Amino acid sequence: MSDLTKQTCEACSKDSPLATEQEKKELGAEVPDWTTVTRNGEEQLERTFKLKNFAEALAFTNKVGELAEEVDHHPMITTEYGKVTVTWWTHKIGGLHRNDFIMAARTDELAGA
Repeated sequence: MSDLTKQTCEACSKDSPLATEQEKKELGAEVPDWTTVTRNGEEQLERTFKLKNFAEALAFTNKVGELAEEVDHHPMITTEYGKVTVTWWTHKIGGLHRNDFIMAARTDELAGA
């Protein structure tokens, strides 16, 4: 399991720095199953988790939601039959912050990945 799961998210403000290219490379190596996507000009981390059915997908969605509430950092979550897509980025700064990689690692941990 990634060391990121043991790290603490920091509160971000509008002037918090985006992750540098070097940080994205290093942190991304700790969450290799996540893809960087760009939507509306903002980089985001995204992963789709495969589950057995809708009930399992909904249960996983709720676990991710509880995790997000604990740290007041909220992803986009799409729940479908047998899969859940989770997308992390820091809305206040319009892109990726270290927190997003921490939350990706914690999401992997929830999934038992």
